[in-house]
Amino acid sequence: MMHTIKGDNMAIGKFVIRETKTGIKFDLKASNGEVILTSEVYASEKSCRNGVASVAKNAAVAAVEDQTVEGYEKQKCPKFEIYTDKAGETRFRLKAKNGQNIGSSEGYKSMKACKNGIASVVKNAPEAAVEKVEAK
Repeated sequence: MMHTIKGDNMAIGKFVIRETKTGIKFDLKASNGEVILTSEVYASEKSCRNGVASVAKNAAVAAVEDQTVEGYEKQKCPKFEIYTDKAGETRFRLKAKNGQNIGSSEGYKSMKACKNGIASVVKNAPEAAVEKVEAK
């Protein structure tokens, strides 16, 4: 369920859980419907929902580690890791306190866009509703 304050553009994002050919995964979508974080594929809905809870809990307190800078300072988990992929695009992944990867972003053309993606996860994840989409 989306909550919007009348006359204000404060809609909150949502986690969308869906089945794939190999298991179940989630996407965190911003209020505009854009996917800002995608999970790994889980074996069960229960573990997928645990992943959602982990993102909601860790995103707000995660440090940011920019691995694109030479000699970058290592941060403790939970953290967002910013890195450059094989195609030369900037991406981030969110790692839980135990160091496990709990979600990754799409590729961004600029560092600014990547950092905006992180800010969007931090803003949306803690309050995001959870919706399960049935396979078609």
